[in-house]
Amino acid sequence: MLRSGMRLGREPAVRLGFVFLLFVLLLAPLAAAAQGRLAEFLEGVDPASLVPGADSFGAPTGSPPVAPALAGGEVIGFVYLNSDFADSVGYSGKPIHILAGLDREARITGIRMVEHQEPIVLIGIPEERVIEAVNSLIGTDVAAVSAGEQPLPQVDIVSGATVTVLVMGESVLRAGISVVREGRLAELAPQGAEAAAAAPEAERSIREEPGETRSWEELVGDGSVRRLSLSVGDVNEAFERSGNPEAIARPERGEPDETFIDLYAAPVTIPTVGRSLLGDSAYEQMISRLEPGEHAIVVMGSGRYSFKGSGYVRGGIFDRIELVQDVDTLRFRDRDHERLVSVAAEGAPRFSEVSLFRIPPEFGFDPADPWMLQLLVQRATGPLDKVFTTFSLTYTPPEQYIEIVEPPAPEPAPAPAATAPVAAEAMPGALAEPLWIRMWRDNTVNVAIAAIAIGVLTILFFFQDALVKRYQLFLWVRRGFLAFTLVWIGWIANAQLSVVNVLTFTNSLITGFSWTYFLSAPLIFIFWVAVAAGILFWGRGPFCGWLCPFGALQELLNNAAKALKVPQINVPWGLNERLWPVKYIIFLGLFGLSLYSMAMAEVAAEVEPFKTAITLKFMRAWPFVLFAVSLLVIGLFIERFFCRYLCPLGAALAIPSRLAMFFPWLKRHPQCGSPCQRCAKECPVQCIHPDGHINPNECIWCMHCQDLYWDEHRCPAQIQKRLRREKLAAAPRPGGGGKPPKLRPENPARARAINGHPNSSSA
Repeated sequence: MLRSGMRLGREPAVRLGFVFLLFVLLLAPLAAAAQGRLAEFLEGVDPASLVPGADSFGAPTGSPPVAPALAGGEVIGFVYLNSDFADSVGYSGKPIHILAGLDREARITGIRMVEHQEPIVLIGIPEERVIEAVNSLIGTDVAAVSAGEQPLPQVDIVSGATVTVLVMGESVLRAGISVVREGRLAELAPQGAEAAAAAPEAERSIREEPGETRSWEELVGDGSVRRLSLSVGDVNEAFERSGNPEAIARPERGEPDETFIDLYAAPVTIPTVGRSLLGDSAYEQMISRLEPGEHAIVVMGSGRYSFKGSGYVRGGIFDRIELVQDVDTLRFRDRDHERLVSVAAEGAPRFSEVSLFRIPPEFGFDPADPWMLQLLVQRATGPLDKVFTTFSLTYTPPEQYIEIVEPPAPEPAPAPAATAPVAAEAMPGALAEPLWIRMWRDNTVNVAIAAIAIGVLTILFFFQDALVKRYQLFLWVRRGFLAFTLVWIGWIANAQLSVVNVLTFTNSLITGFSWTYFLSAPLIFIFWVAVAAGILFWGRGPFCGWLCPFGALQELLNNAAKALKVPQINVPWGLNERLWPVKYIIFLGLFGLSLYSMAMAEVAAEVEPFKTAITLKFMRAWPFVLFAVSLLVIGLFIERFFCRYLCPLGAALAIPSRLAMFFPWLKRHPQCGSPCQRCAKECPVQCIHPDGHINPNECIWCMHCQDLYWDEHRCPAQIQKRLRREKLAAAPRPGGGGKPPKLRPENPARARAINGHPNSSSA
């Protein structure tokens, strides 16, 4: 007769589920998505950070609102909020609010994230990395993209925050296209300004002349060569203004007036400047090598800080300087670089670094227009973490090198006819389909691997008896699957589930549920569906025991510790039973905090070491790494210590585990618990009560008790059956000619050693 592993009734759990669902439904109407928050976010934002040259914002107008960016009262650009025009719901289930600026030609000039609740950005991946990835959209001609004249730009991907970055980039583009197609730019621009913008401008170009040779003093004096001089004190003050306490705590050493860097730059395709700095022969040689449309600048520096950096050695990119003209930026590569020994101009100082950089024609550099060389100064705040501040060297070509050609007066043009705005939903290219569809198509291989893994695990569960009867096979199958879970699901696919997912899902039910974002992460969605199905069939065991990468890491490390004879601590049953509620208290605290502030709950959810150990692969600040490593070290002595007593996700999954349909599949003998205590003593997570029944809230379905259940040399009930069978086999047969010699029972300890069982304790 088999005994069920779950004795408690299911009616209380069912009632609890209905109460929770009713609670969520009652709270759902209390929240609504906030829209039209442009005016709120514009307060305190520097207009020039969104539209260069702007000094103020005009009043937002229209629905959704768009605000003009003004310079001296004249409209020079426009600012919109992405969440007003496009879906920007992130991983937290809340919108990511981003301000974006457009110039009069509908090019993106600036991007600023003003509010978000993304857990991976709140604590984990530095916000600067995410902003830098989205800033790759700056310079995009939204009008050209909308008309299909330019390909859809792709934001840079940040590992660990892929979906967040894609949502941010797509929402900025979708919103910008909606602004353009709805005619909002013409609506905000005054007619006088429109006429002025439409009037042809005078053409500026560099004079075509042989050029002359001038001294260093003359070149610097008239602005032909521009300088950026920074002292140690200047750099320390800049980091202090940033407000980053870790950067402030690590100032540059040296006297405040000590030179940090003395940087000079000049365009050498201006004949006079080039001949003076390079010399006649070197200038002619350079001009002969330049392709049509190419230009070149010379950068000179001295001091303790190198403008070259080390990036160009590793990957061919100079990571400390970049060229900026209008809204276009250029990072130089090693193929564009030529090292110079010295400067040819008379009286020039001696520089530690002199470099010639070619500007490729596709950048569209105009030497007659102002440009800027930005210097990125970095400061280490930890073994792997850095913060940055930027200094700018601005170059305006002296008028003596400029030739101005006045255009002919324009003929009066008839007033343009009003055009109806194009539907914002008709998006170009890849934007024509939802992000989540593109994500599923781009992750076809990963989705297939995940589906196969879940299918294999399902087969293992349905045919578990056939597997656990073959101990060595079961041992290697389990360890192999755990290794796959850790390496592929965790470290490669970054599909570690978290209690943040639970909080996000419940919070989205309250504030306005949408499948869009959940579907945008295919692997997370697939594994959550599998976990939900697994709970109905087997409780939380399929996830906690097989699909959790951090759980797999704990168990594999503990297996290695046992192999190295690390002593194991057996927690007394009374203490073990009283430590179980800790994880439920943690989960309820996080859930209650999420109702008050999702952002605070996501910060508090760092009690989970999943982000540190799995998502970010221990590449974090030392306190997070120390916490995760400490839990793993404790797990060497107490198997799955975190899973047993601290995991809020395990607690969240345990609550509905009472509804499991197939828990009787964990077979029990009538002798289990009375008198036999072997399974209870050997359970890796001590989820078997002294009376023999299995607690479904704590069981991770490791199947160790089932291996014992069928073992004829370790399970007392099976040992008795084997002995009876051997006795019957040894009994004399009728007419057999005598009684055969009595057979001694096989030594259980010796049998275990032969079969390779690691557990040698007696029954």
